[in-house]
Amino acid sequence: MQRVVFLDRCTLRADVRRPAFAHTWDEHWTTAPEQVLPRLREATIAITNKVPLRADTLEQLPGLKLVAVAATGVDGVDWAWCHANGVTVCNIRGYAVRAVPEHVLMLALALRRQLPAFQQDLRAGAWQRAEAFCLLDRPIRDLGGATLGIVGAGELGQAVATLGRAFGMEVLFAERRGAAPREGRVAFDELLARADVLSLHCPLTPETRGMIGATELARMKPDAVLINTARGALVDADALIAALALGHLGGAGIDVLPEEPPRQGHPLLETDLPNLIITPHVAWASTSAMQALADQLIDNLEAFSAGVPRNVI
Repeated sequence: MQRVVFLDRCTLRADVRRPAFAHTWDEHWTTAPEQVLPRLREATIAITNKVPLRADTLEQLPGLKLVAVAATGVDGVDWAWCHANGVTVCNIRGYAVRAVPEHVLMLALALRRQLPAFQQDLRAGAWQRAEAFCLLDRPIRDLGGATLGIVGAGELGQAVATLGRAFGMEVLFAERRGAAPREGRVAFDELLARADVLSLHCPLTPETRGMIGATELARMKPDAVLINTARGALVDADALIAALALGHLGGAGIDVLPEEPPRQGHPLLETDLPNLIITPHVAWASTSAMQALADQLIDNLEAFSAGVPRNVI
């Protein structure tokens, strides 16, 4: 009999079928840090999206056999401890290969074509005062013919590339920083210099934390657009705000912040710039993508229970 505990059901607005094996099911809309241990005390399977599971908690759960992450990113789970102690960790893969790329292209289109800035101008009455029939005060740049630079060549990066090519963009994939470029990739610094749109699709690791800072932004074209739908801590927020405000970067579309929800605020949320779009970590969250995630989550549980675990980290 498996004892399944879902710690943060609020993160998944979809139908979640019950697994086809003998089990008990205990789900919680949210779970505060002090509630994690008592709620998982009898669990053999823990489901979490964003509730952290660190070694100091995991070592007090001798009955836990599986941590099923209801997302792709697993930086909230101490998976190294799990590996060393016989706890399987699995994640969700490929569920948002439509949702995230569409969000990326939406942000890129809106910024390249100055949508937020024009909306601001309209509210201020600029069109009403224009000398001509249209308002030509801001440069509009097409995606077709532009260069799309992608950091991260996994499923999401590849899917973004497919949409970019459909728009007629040249697509470049970055090599790891400091490494010699493999076939089909360009050096990281070269990518920064050539990209008209730079989209991040890599995990948050010690090596990638803060990977886009003042130095990297200075290497980019002054009319380039940065899109981050991966992890907030990949980008130095203060450096980004400075680059946008000073005209050293054309625009930024940000779907993720280092702390979510940002209960203590965040500099990007307090910045009112016409070339900055913030969305609340929803690039992945189309209704079809969330249902695909829910279905795959239970597939993962059933595969583990059958002795053939899948999507193992």
